[in-house]
Amino acid sequence: MGITISDRDALSELVAGTDEALMEKFLETMELSDEEINKGLTAALAGGDVIPVVKVTATSGDGIPELLDLIVNSFPSPLDVSGEPSDGKKVKYDASAPLAAYVFKTIADPFVGKLSFVKVITGSLGAKTEPTNSRTGEVERFGKLLALKGKKQEDLTEAFAGDIIAITKLDASTGDALCAAGNSAGFDPIIFPVPCFFQAVAAKGKGDEAKISGAIQKILDEDKTLNYVNNTETRQRVLGGLGDQHLDVTINKMKNKFGVDVELLAPIIAYRETVRKKVTGIEGKHKKQSGGAGQFGVVIMDFEPHTEDELVFEEKVVGGSVPKQFFPAVEKGLRESILHGAVAGYPVVRLKATLTDGKYHPVDSKEIAFVQAARLAFKAGMKEASPCLLEPILSMKILVGSENTGDVMGIVNKRRGAVLGTNPVDGGMTEIEAEMPQAETSDFALVILQMTKGLGSFTQEFARYQELPQTLEADVIANAPKFKDEE
Repeated sequence: MGITISDRDALSELVAGTDEALMEKFLETMELSDEEINKGLTAALAGGDVIPVVKVTATSGDGIPELLDLIVNSFPSPLDVSGEPSDGKKVKYDASAPLAAYVFKTIADPFVGKLSFVKVITGSLGAKTEPTNSRTGEVERFGKLLALKGKKQEDLTEAFAGDIIAITKLDASTGDALCAAGNSAGFDPIIFPVPCFFQAVAAKGKGDEAKISGAIQKILDEDKTLNYVNNTETRQRVLGGLGDQHLDVTINKMKNKFGVDVELLAPIIAYRETVRKKVTGIEGKHKKQSGGAGQFGVVIMDFEPHTEDELVFEEKVVGGSVPKQFFPAVEKGLRESILHGAVAGYPVVRLKATLTDGKYHPVDSKEIAFVQAARLAFKAGMKEASPCLLEPILSMKILVGSENTGDVMGIVNKRRGAVLGTNPVDGGMTEIEAEMPQAETSDFALVILQMTKGLGSFTQEFARYQELPQTLEADVIANAPKFKDEE
């Protein structure tokens, strides 16, 4: 609503629309008293019809008294609102009912420790209360109850319905409900934006490497819009947020609050490899004689493309050329080999391997010999079976203003993506369903934020692997050795 608090006539007209009696009074006198304005403004705030905006400055404190006066005089009492949403119902504030409280924010304080902000919905919460966490079913124990007044913290002995307090050393997480024993009340969760911008986190100093996970976990307790994955395949810690500024603020917080200095790097993409044609009669021969007992094993194998991502192993040996007791060793050698393909060292998928023939020695043939023979056959077969790289494709839902729909669809197409459809959304928005290679999405969040002036958003999830165009293979292969060496 484009008015200012100082525009008394406009404010009077606005709040008069919230109540018939106030409207009649305003039409008769064209003015309302301070008490009547506050009454109407409280009703408008409670109904969500008005969103107040107060100008303040952190350096001088100008505007803070006006903001506090607005909160005291005009914000609705908890007893005057419909209550907190819970499974399609509203839980009204009631100090006489059993305890039900909601953890709505968490702060990791480097001095105090974990500080949980809690709103008491029903009943009371005392310093010696042992509430139950409705999510875990566990009894929660905590340190102190605190009333926060700016930087000042005052100890409390008890809090009642409608109070907002802080609790130290509480195990509960943001979104958890604290209830009296036997009361399993839960509240509708806060819907947080989904991370869409990802960067790898690496320590700047050797001593900080072991501290990263602990610091990030504390940050995650504070900020539920972050995501963190320790990717064992790429050996990177990947941090996801809502944009580059979001992640910059996060790593600065890690340094200033927890003393962990890190940098952001481009995440490694987990490509895959496969074969495009069938090859037959591929031999793998392992023979070793070292003075003592020797090693001998020969396998003849066929390799071909398959629809399943997992390795499919079959044996069609006739005549006992490879005894059955060595079949598991052959499969073991193949499963160890598919961890690194022949193109760039990425895992091999969609492969079928068939053992058709081989040779063994009654004395020198051992399990290790056939493991090594299978590895040699795999290496030779991959080179002949027209290997190629597969890249991960992401399924995306992009929400933008209708005026930006055409431009965003153009960007998707330029980035080797495909638009699958569009759906109109209330509020003049459009949801674009699309697919795009992961390699093309590294800065997509920044482009969407810039193009839509911060109003656009999107979600993404892995869809499938798809063959990488041969024109792009050279760049991927050139970057792969670093990843392969780290393995």
